[in-house]
Amino acid sequence: MNVQVIGIKGELGFDDIIKHFTRLGGDVILFDHDVVCGRDHILSAVMHAERAMIEGTNRSKTLLTETILYAAGDRQIGRAIEKMRPKDGNKGMVAVLFDIDDPKLDMIGMKRCDEIMESSYSKAEKLGADMFGGISSEDAALEHVAMADLLKQ
Repeated sequence: MNVQVIGIKGELGFDDIIKHFTRLGGDVILFDHDVVCGRDHILSAVMHAERAMIEGTNRSKTLLTETILYAAGDRQIGRAIEKMRPKDGNKGMVAVLFDIDDPKLDMIGMKRCDEIMESSYSKAEKLGADMFGGISSEDAALEHVAMADLLKQ
């Protein structure tokens, strides 16, 4: 499976962005950039979700929803979606593209902007990641994803 994590900016709404990417033949998850602490945060969530699906320890029925659970560090689907979904009026999002080689952002008036994924302590706090002992915000987000496995037990 080909997975890309990209930052995007523009005026197009959530539903229209989803339609665009699904028309390209793949799947997509859109995250609020204010709770994404770097590309590795999301790639780690995808890897954990894939493993859960393979091992049968998943909480949801699809890889996409399982990825959202891990990215949020939560085991409640409703809470995870609420935390991670882009907020109304937010012009920047993080797109996780599954099996889409070329996002063709110019077709929908969006621009790639990976800088909006950069980690910060503010983002880690909004995510709910524990900030302890001088750990970086990106490492805190990775720990937050890994802790979701412990919540299953």
